[in-house]
Amino acid sequence: MNLSYWEHKTWLSNIDFAIIGSGIVGLNCALSLRKKHPRSKIVIFERGLLPSGASTKNAGFACFGSISEILDDLKNHTEAEVVQLVKKRVEGLQLLRNTLGDKQLDYQEHGGYELFTKSDNELFESCSDSIGNVNNLLYPIFNSEVFSVKENHFGFKNIQPKLIYSKFEGQIDTGKMMLGLIKRASDENILILNSSEISNISDNGETVSLQINSFQPGGQAQEVSVKKVFIATNGFAKQFLKEDVKPARAQVLITKPINNLKIKGTFHLDKGYYYFRNINNRILLGGGRNLDFKTEETTKMQLTELIQNKLEQLLKTVILPGQSFEIDQRWSGIMGIGTQKKPIIKAVSKNVFCGVRLGGMGVAIGSSIGQQLSEFD
Repeated sequence: MNLSYWEHKTWLSNIDFAIIGSGIVGLNCALSLRKKHPRSKIVIFERGLLPSGASTKNAGFACFGSISEILDDLKNHTEAEVVQLVKKRVEGLQLLRNTLGDKQLDYQEHGGYELFTKSDNELFESCSDSIGNVNNLLYPIFNSEVFSVKENHFGFKNIQPKLIYSKFEGQIDTGKMMLGLIKRASDENILILNSSEISNISDNGETVSLQINSFQPGGQAQEVSVKKVFIATNGFAKQFLKEDVKPARAQVLITKPINNLKIKGTFHLDKGYYYFRNINNRILLGGGRNLDFKTEETTKMQLTELIQNKLEQLLKTVILPGQSFEIDQRWSGIMGIGTQKKPIIKAVSKNVFCGVRLGGMGVAIGSSIGQQLSEFD
């Protein structure tokens, strides 16, 4: 790699804490470590130019679960477990807001809505009939009723006539959130090395060896020694861990600005497999993983015609029927999911620890997972 003396001494030697992944979890882990260890050397290694998973690619939903998701969770978890899941999400969102402030996040609380397809009448009736019970269940968290039935005032077509409203859902500007966290890290003298992919981790008992792929084309891999390692790669965690976590790609598109756009809030459709929101007079729409689960179980940042065509069809037939629009950008992000929704926060070995499997709730729980991960110091 032919690093200079200065490069090696300043960035790659005498590292106390190495964090793999510069997303929400990794940055919050680093910030929490800094509070406890003001003089330690903390370095974050990031494989991409920007965070590679979903931290800069998510839809910016500050949500804790739609009613259909909560009811589905109640089929597989006890009531106490579901309440705890929601409570952790609410607390995580509050921690994020406290860390950066609502202005930096561009946090807006317009509420959230769940739409139901025409074929989902049974699901709508089940959700509607369960509002009272779910509100009672969640009352200790919010000290208020969360869900209610609302009329469709947005002009949506080809869905059930009524929507289910969640009044505490909010939305953020994902880019501003990550910029705020990166700035905080810089202010705290936390080093972030982008385009530095870790290809191997070896815990030697007293120290940990990290193999870094070359910073430049044709260069050799570099090995550095650190005291402790924190893995915060979520959807990419399989590379390092034998845990119940696998990648789940989420494809997204955003329209060009639309005149007189009346849609405001966060919206869930088809059991949450599709989601959309307003942002700067545009519609941001993502989802469709359920169309081809196997193909979307990947770390490749690609798009597929199957899902992108479905997203456009939803815009035309459900979200913006009869309105003209143009697609401005398309992208994908990688989440980390598993058979359980509870995140994995554990010691992998004596000096290596992980905080992964955020289950598509990175905005809600990423801050608190990073904070918990730092406690293995």
